[in-house]
Amino acid sequence: MATIQSDILSAFHIASSTFRSYSPYLILSRASSRRVVPLWSWSSSTTVVPTTSLRLRAFSSDSCEAIIKVRDKPSICTADELHYVSVPNSDWRLALWRYRPPPEAPPRNHPLLLLSGVGTNAIGYDLSPGSSFARYMSGQGFDTWILEVRGAGLSVQGSNVKEIEQSAHAISEQMEAVSESATNGPLQTEQQSSSLPGGVSESKSSVVKEEKSDVLAVKGDVTGLATVWDESRLVSRLSETFMSLSERLSGFLSESQSKVMSAKLLDQISKLLGDSQLSERYNEIRGKLSSLLETRENTGIANQIRDLSQRLVNIIDEGQRSVSPPLFDLQERFSSTLEDFQKQLELIVKYDWDFDHYLEEDVPAVMEYIRAESKPKDGKLLAIGHSMGGILLYAMLSRFGFEGKDPKLAAVVTLASSLDYTSSKSTLKLLLPLADPAQALNVPVVPLGTLLSAAYPLSSSPPYVLSWLNSLISAEDMMDTELLRKLVLNNFCTIPVKLLLQLTTAFREGGLCDRSGTFFYKDHLNKSNVPVLALAGDRDLICPPEAVEETVKLIPEHLVSYKLFGEPTGPHYAHYDLVGGRKAVEQVYPCIIEFLSCNDK
Repeated sequence: MATIQSDILSAFHIASSTFRSYSPYLILSRASSRRVVPLWSWSSSTTVVPTTSLRLRAFSSDSCEAIIKVRDKPSICTADELHYVSVPNSDWRLALWRYRPPPEAPPRNHPLLLLSGVGTNAIGYDLSPGSSFARYMSGQGFDTWILEVRGAGLSVQGSNVKEIEQSAHAISEQMEAVSESATNGPLQTEQQSSSLPGGVSESKSSVVKEEKSDVLAVKGDVTGLATVWDESRLVSRLSETFMSLSERLSGFLSESQSKVMSAKLLDQISKLLGDSQLSERYNEIRGKLSSLLETRENTGIANQIRDLSQRLVNIIDEGQRSVSPPLFDLQERFSSTLEDFQKQLELIVKYDWDFDHYLEEDVPAVMEYIRAESKPKDGKLLAIGHSMGGILLYAMLSRFGFEGKDPKLAAVVTLASSLDYTSSKSTLKLLLPLADPAQALNVPVVPLGTLLSAAYPLSSSPPYVLSWLNSLISAEDMMDTELLRKLVLNNFCTIPVKLLLQLTTAFREGGLCDRSGTFFYKDHLNKSNVPVLALAGDRDLICPPEAVEETVKLIPEHLVSYKLFGEPTGPHYAHYDLVGGRKAVEQVYPCIIEFLSCNDK
């Protein structure tokens, strides 16, 4: 186990380096193996008509009730329709994949919402026509919807149609790029592009060329450094970085984490100076900066921080010019250090959401929209959640039970989900070191998609160095090779450290809690009156059966059903086999349909 943990942490280090080499703004996406068709196309007569207080909007290939009509949807989306839902107090537009039941299917009373796991998108529910959980459910008569929460899949940020269109194009391009790199090897630096918020791209190679040009100018004339050393700009950037640490991140990072991050930057600057005679003066400034950053009284310290930043830049300038021997390239290395640090801060700010954002904002907005579209008579939905998707459903039942409110759910199915992993040997415990405050700087996000894409060749071909990764996803002989490849390369996204920090509470006493650390979701699950079917896989190393059982026993006995899939002699079920495994259509799906049919009244 220790060896595997070491391998995972090393892999995360490599993947995070790869992730940062693309851009701090990179939107990690997966590629479609289907035929490429024209992407989004808005007609000039397109209009936007708000329909609810949530400012909901939809994009659909079906013009019947669509608010914004489109002719095509991105080829990565294999659903019948693609809708977008606005989230209150946010510029996120959540992607909803819709699968309409065929005319010959039995009529159903409630639409069905599917929720995916942490760092995954809708593709896991629709791997292929012959192995599609979503298609199976719609074929059984359920109006089926898959939610892609913020940061996942085709969900985008944008306040108008044009921005959303640009972001959709950027995501599609990244999907193609990831697919190409997995098939033909790593992308060349000159071909890499970074996807910025709003879908704007910039060429990394042009940035590299600019930096190289400046380096040559510096090296060519040490005495003429003033011509390329923009002191005022560096002072402003440095001041902004320090202010971000004390102000902009105060709502995200705990006090200890902010201290760790500021100390990390100051350590990096100290190493640039080495043992030079300037170190003593630098340490004096460092001490004053540290004290200011801990006060958090930003309006009163802004001028002091700028003054100290100016003095620090002066020290760097002096080290480049007058120290004997001069610290060659010091200014360049200082600028590079500051730029890298700022990118890491921007990553944290960009990926600024946690589990409770999904629970309190994303899921309610989507449920309201589905009710408006599908119009169930009693206003309720059926819901299925895999992994974190099931955890979200458990948390929702707990919260509404505590408040004595109706969650508007007719029944719930959870696949490999639990609110408390303390009694199990879940491999997710290997991620706990990443929740340490010191990791908030080194790994501001977990680039799960990049990690698995990079590791896949090592896990699927000789010498199978990381073959153990496959067993975390699917048991032996339970998933077709091509489907496993598509799942690994296309299904995974990027996980914010903020989300990870909250999810790790599921491995501590009391189980998963809210962001304040005062509401423990398992404590109020017994107050729910919604029927629950909980399924587990016998070879699930991520959410072992004992973890599932830990949550099941908290639900009133007359409301809960539990089933473990897998036999001593096989077949066995790992984490994704309940959704897309070879035997799921024969064994798992019928069990779910029977339960849903009994509660679809």
